[in-house]
Amino acid sequence: MTIKSFPALYFSNLLLAIGTGLLTTYLALYLTKSNVNAFWIGLLMSSYYAGLLTGSKAGYLLIKQVGHIRAYAASTGLIIACCAMHALNDHIAVWLVVRFIFGIGMMCNFMVLESWLNEQAEHEHRGRIFAFYMITAYLGMVIGQYTISWFGNLGAEPLLLVIICVSLCIIPIATTRRIHPSPLKETHFSVLPYWHKTPQALTTILLSSMIISCFYGLSPVLMKESGFSAQQIALIMSSTVLAGLIAQWPMGYLSDRYPRSLLIRINVLCLAIVCIVICIMPFTFEYLLSVSALFGLFAFSLYPLASALANSRVEQDDRVGVSTALLVTFGVGAGFGTPLIAKAMDIFGYSLLYALMASIASTLLVILIFMNTRLRSETPQNSDYIVTTSDLSSSPLAATLDPRIDEEVAHEQLLNEKPESELERDGEQEAESDKLTDNTDENAGMAGDFEAHKKE
Repeated sequence: MTIKSFPALYFSNLLLAIGTGLLTTYLALYLTKSNVNAFWIGLLMSSYYAGLLTGSKAGYLLIKQVGHIRAYAASTGLIIACCAMHALNDHIAVWLVVRFIFGIGMMCNFMVLESWLNEQAEHEHRGRIFAFYMITAYLGMVIGQYTISWFGNLGAEPLLLVIICVSLCIIPIATTRRIHPSPLKETHFSVLPYWHKTPQALTTILLSSMIISCFYGLSPVLMKESGFSAQQIALIMSSTVLAGLIAQWPMGYLSDRYPRSLLIRINVLCLAIVCIVICIMPFTFEYLLSVSALFGLFAFSLYPLASALANSRVEQDDRVGVSTALLVTFGVGAGFGTPLIAKAMDIFGYSLLYALMASIASTLLVILIFMNTRLRSETPQNSDYIVTTSDLSSSPLAATLDPRIDEEVAHEQLLNEKPESELERDGEQEAESDKLTDNTDENAGMAGDFEAHKKE
């Protein structure tokens, strides 16, 4: 399985990310220019993630009914209509509804792309394949957010460019010659079972989503209030996402060779340190441009690492379910976290943003360390397990319990063959039985001679 196996999925994801990346930054800057406070901007982001949550069920039903390709085309048409509505009406109440519907369409597209990749990617290559998927997403975000600098007046032109990019993303999926994913099986989806299977991955998604959503939705507000121009904001945003893009390939390579849970903890620790440094140092353009790159390096590696960790803990039939669980968890964290942090910024000042991000990252690190310690104490290591010469280990039934032995071979051994040790034991038992029979016959003969002699 190579990266060349999924060109249509990657190119569609790239075009979709260009459009949505431009739209996200445009909305934040437009509302800030219109003197809308940070709470409403955060609520707009929350409405989008609420749409993601609703779209998890709607997307599953749509994919099940019409298949992956038709579902992608239908949801993309819905996204295009939402983008056009932003140009027709700029009332905040209308935008809240439109962003909710927009989130439903985006959730369906995410489910199509990620479940398709996860179903047809082999385990040993999943980290790199998913990393390249995230590279296309972040590259699209870089291009989309940088293009906002072309439109200083923030008119309707950026929305037209968004519509063009999103419209084009249908073409690669609609014309792909790639084998379609298997039809979805009937299932009653629930996030809770996946929390038991992959608690570290979903916890990482839950808290890191608050940080990422605040970066997209609230950091442009902070920079605008700090006196940065639209060109400077676009450059900082795009360089941050570009740093996250650069980190994807080496992080995917490392995740296939080292424990993903360890890599997640290291990234969270570095992210907390970077956020603290941004808080205590002067908030200038040159300084923020360099430090934000470090922020993107660690923040945008958490989702692909957590996704690869979660998919390595589930069976093949759970690929769509775990992708949905990851996206739903991301939506919950971003949906509740962004308006709360935005409200705190309105009350205590916009400069509080990165301090809150640092506290979230520190909390996540403590939780992950606790989880890892508990899991290690509950799961015996190889050095803790000692094989003893018990009745089970010397029985052919032990072969059926050994995961290294094929089940059919074990059953054949159990039903038709006996181990050499058992054959030797059977031979010894037969020899002892023959000897006992011979002794019995000999004793019987001696008893007969004694009776004959007594009669004489």
